[in-house]
Amino acid sequence: MTFRTRTVAIIVAIAVLLSSAVTALVLKFDELLLAITQPGFSIGSDSKGMDEQINKFKQAYGLIKGNYIRPITDQQLIDGAIKGMVQSLGDPHSDYMDPKDANEFKTGLSSSFSGIGVEITVKNGRLTIVSPIKGSPAEKAGLKPEDQIIKVNGQNIEGMDYREAINKIRGPKGTVVHLDIVRPGVQDALKISVVRDEIKQRTVEATMLPDQLGHITITQFAEGTADDFAKELARLEKQGMKGLILDVRSNPGGLLQAVLKMLEHFIPEGKTLMITQDKEGNKQVYKSKGKGTKPYPIVVLIDKGSASASEIMASSLKEAGGYTLIGETSYGKGTVQSAQTFDDGSTLKLTMAKWLTPNGNWIDQHGGTKGVKPDIQVKYPDYWTAIAPRPKESLKLDQNTVEVKNMQIILRALGYHSGRMDGYFDTSTEIALKAFQQTKNLPVTGQLDEKTAIELDKAFLALKKDPKNDLQLQVAIQTLKKKMRE
Repeated sequence: MTFRTRTVAIIVAIAVLLSSAVTALVLKFDELLLAITQPGFSIGSDSKGMDEQINKFKQAYGLIKGNYIRPITDQQLIDGAIKGMVQSLGDPHSDYMDPKDANEFKTGLSSSFSGIGVEITVKNGRLTIVSPIKGSPAEKAGLKPEDQIIKVNGQNIEGMDYREAINKIRGPKGTVVHLDIVRPGVQDALKISVVRDEIKQRTVEATMLPDQLGHITITQFAEGTADDFAKELARLEKQGMKGLILDVRSNPGGLLQAVLKMLEHFIPEGKTLMITQDKEGNKQVYKSKGKGTKPYPIVVLIDKGSASASEIMASSLKEAGGYTLIGETSYGKGTVQSAQTFDDGSTLKLTMAKWLTPNGNWIDQHGGTKGVKPDIQVKYPDYWTAIAPRPKESLKLDQNTVEVKNMQIILRALGYHSGRMDGYFDTSTEIALKAFQQTKNLPVTGQLDEKTAIELDKAFLALKKDPKNDLQLQVAIQTLKKKMRE
């Protein structure tokens, strides 16, 4: 058995929703059959022999209900039938959720909750990270987009039911989950430990950089994001902002209504923001109701973790607003889901359409252009994907491991040149580690023990958080300054 192909958010459900809750009736089995066999029920042209299929369904239901050795309820059978239909679609973004899972889905778009802070999809039967949320335990631990989770706390989860696997990753605040990760381009599996925590969804962060340049980071498009964004934008403008950087890196998406409302601050009235297209080819065009453009230049930062609603924002600002995109090609999620909630609290989330950019481009990674392309491509430095090692036993001379390689990469990034970068712990590596220990007032042993590992992790995290070391941000700043001089 392989994972059911669908997207699951561990601590936050990320989907572009046309509607978040549409009430429908939950029919009893006989009523359900009656409803779908009525003359007015819509059946596709390819559904020949529908009566035969309904009879087959009735027979299977009767056989199970009447003969299965263990207790079984109508609800279990109907839920199983719906799940089976959704699973047969092979769509990673369509899902049927029982009341408990549906409640977690809705909670993911509200205030705060506990988890590791990452959105997960399924690719080729493996749990695969779409994006860790900025500032989350997952990001701090070094998890990256496209990382594949193969073990949880030492247990192989390949082939396990996806909900069972997700439940193993979840857990109370303050507890640790140990993950084995396969990372594209890295030969050996990585071992990463993440401390679960409460994820407070402060989805908008705004700061004024030197030279009156505003920097607004949007971590997710959730309830309240559009209002918070408007307040922060107004605050920066009141302070005399001369240029703006909109940052949707590692933003896995969210509510469609939120991103459309935010785009109207920058796109003039009447211009197309996005287009949706259903299976029949019918298109709905979403146009701006905004008042006009801003008097200052704007650039947008994107990366591989920018998905869904983030891509709507980036593509609209580029094609309808003429603003410059900087960074890496985005994730490539070009479909739209609608969520229908039933009376018992269960929810069917179904892909109903694909969305197109203002120029009619489909950016989906399955059949589309595979993401939104930046105007100025800037990759993260090589050390950005390194993971600070937390070995159970000290790393020392003559060892040859992935953890040693990560330590060497981080030491060099911090200015301690370790010589080799291939994972072999030689004397040059030992000298570099001793220099780091001396700087941090640690026992100078030349071994990476627990205390040294903690300090190395702190120093590396501080390095990455320093705006001066954020190459993409620095390019955005220089691009804005150039535009301000034009």
